[in-house]
Amino acid sequence: MKDNQIAIKAHAFARRTVKAYQYILKKNEYNMSNQLVRSGTSVGAMVKEAEFAQSKADFINKMSIALKEANETIARSEER
Repeated sequence: MKDNQIAIKAHAFARRTVKAYQYILKKNEYNMSNQLVRSGTSVGAMVKEAEFAQSKADFINKMSIALKEANETIARSEER
């Protein structure tokens, strides 16, 4: 079976998000860092759930949520 490239990239995204979270914690930005790590790691969780979707519509819904979470993470990381 082929490796799921989306899942691999989502995992890498989560790892980078956690590193950013650790950096932001050092700057005492607790509120922003907590939301950043939540949204960044949920991308991978939604992609994993989409792998076991019950229907095509369910798959699309879960991947759409993952995309929204990724966009939120990017927006949070650009805040200062």
